[in-house]
This record gives sequence, C-alpha cells and structure tokens, in this order.
Amino acid sequence: MAALSVEALPLSGVLHVTPPRFGDIRGYFCETYNHAAFAAAGIDRVFVQDNQSLSREKGVIRGMHFQIPPFAQAKLVRVLRGSIYDVAVDIRRASPTYGQSVAVTLSAELGNQLFVPDGFAHGFCTLEPDTEVLYKVDAPYSCDHERGLLWNDPAIGVRWPIADDAAVVIDRDRGHPRLAGLPDFF
Repeated sequence: MAALSVEALPLSGVLHVTPPRFGDIRGYFCETYNHAAFAAAGIDRVFVQDNQSLSREKGVIRGMHFQIPPFAQAKLVRVLRGSIYDVAVDIRRASPTYGQSVAVTLSAELGNQLFVPDGFAHGFCTLEPDTEVLYKVDAPYSCDHERGLLWNDPAIGVRWPIADDAAVVIDRDRGHPRLAGLPDFF
C-alpha cells in the first residue's frame, strides 16, 4: 500500500497530510485515517470526537478557534465537499513562531488534510458554496474552555482569499480579541 504523504509546514507541529487514493473505473478508495500510519508520521493522538460543518456560501469564515487546557484540542481537518483556505496561528507565547500563521488549501478533490496541534488557533474560509468540513479532535468540546482570536487581526498576517467586508462572519467571531489582547493560555 502507498505511504501517507506528510509535509512539515513552517510552524512546528503543523502538518499537511495527504493519504493515498486508489482509483479505478468506479471512482476511488482512500483510508482517510489509520492510527498506526498517522502515529508513524508523527501524529500520535487519540481522537475522541468528530465535528462536521456545512457552509452554504463561498467566503464563510469560521474561526479563529481553540480550546484552552485542560481541554486544549489538536485537530485533523479535511474537506468532504468543496474547498477551504485553512489557517493555523501559533498562540504558544514561548514559541519562536508565536503569532505567525500558516495556510493551505484543502479540498475534497485532493483529499488532503491539515493537522493542527493544541496551542494553535484554527480557522478557515470556504472557497466554494456548500462546503462540508470534517475534523477530528483529541479532546471533547468544552464551552467553558472555548476561546478565539480575531480572524482578521493584522498582527497574525493571514492573507484571506476574500475582502473583510465581503466575508461571511458571525458576530461571535468578529468579537474575538486580537493577538495582543490574548492571555498566555499555552
């Protein structure tokens, strides 16, 4: 069987992962997650919950979200339908890449995934209407530990593929603090 393709991105611990696909006249088969294969590739987490979202419009921004300890979450993100511009921001104060961001386009067509460790804010922008995203997390959801970072804070340097005034963003995500106002959670 072909090997999992894993690319280390510029922020320590963030990985771009592409499982192999096997195609024939019917379509394709893909093992999207295998604990042993992912552990061998450096993603040795026990995922406890799957989350799925549907965004009806192109230009929907979801993020930048994270949970704080003891419910901090690592995420393994993939797209079931459509495509997204997926972003991780290092919010670990002691990290040499604190405040830096990295982005990758994920799509159902490519079958690629992004692993985002705990200590990072995560968000995405839909690039197509009716985009469905599925992500695994290694800690359960906790309302009391959920936090956010302002998605368009210039300090994090994200080059979103949509203008701020055209983005579809809920009020809660517009109200998150900027990086400078974020406590030292990690």
